[in-house]
Amino acid sequence: MHQSGDLAQQPAAARAYRALERMIVILDLAPGSTTTEGALIERLQLGRTPVREAIQRLAWEGLLEVRPRAGIAIAPLRPGDWLRVVEARHGVEVAMARAAARHATHEAGGQFAQAASAMQRAVVSGNVIAFMEADKSLDEAMALAADNAFAARLAAPLQTHSRRFWFRYKADTGLAVAAEHHVAIIRAVLDGDDEGAARQAARLMALLRSHAEAAGRR
Repeated sequence: MHQSGDLAQQPAAARAYRALERMIVILDLAPGSTTTEGALIERLQLGRTPVREAIQRLAWEGLLEVRPRAGIAIAPLRPGDWLRVVEARHGVEVAMARAAARHATHEAGGQFAQAASAMQRAVVSGNVIAFMEADKSLDEAMALAADNAFAARLAAPLQTHSRRFWFRYKADTGLAVAAEHHVAIIRAVLDGDDEGAARQAARLMALLRSHAEAAGRR
């Protein structure tokens, strides 16, 4: 997985995917709602083929469901599922952080720095959507640094599901603490401290687990 870079320079299918993913994460496409391929093409102003490819990918990731002759259903948000997502993420996130600390290149370091700066700006301004974008960029930088395409493909959809839950249940109070945990991982990665990076990734998963457990009690 690569850093998103300038989205306008990406292939149409990648742009369609990123736009639809964002709309799902920030609940612009409401959980449990239905839409149609035509409506999404109209909203995105992209061709049928790239939008269809994006829909198929998001369906495989469990973020929507294509229902023949009944439209496209956006995945519901069940509070108890957040804990399942975090439990599934834990091992792969720790493994990727450890690998990133061992293999991070200068290019990956630059991407980490840009994403961390964007996250800190989002915290200062209280811009939750910008924080979501920065979090996505950090995940992409981690995937690039870890140099393990298998882990990246496993982690990416879980990260998207987790961002969606976080946006729904913690966006009003959790920016600064979440940013602090992410920055701690980045520092360990850039220091080449593989065990420290793994510990910090586990700390972030523990934080998310506490949020998920609280959401499940609501």
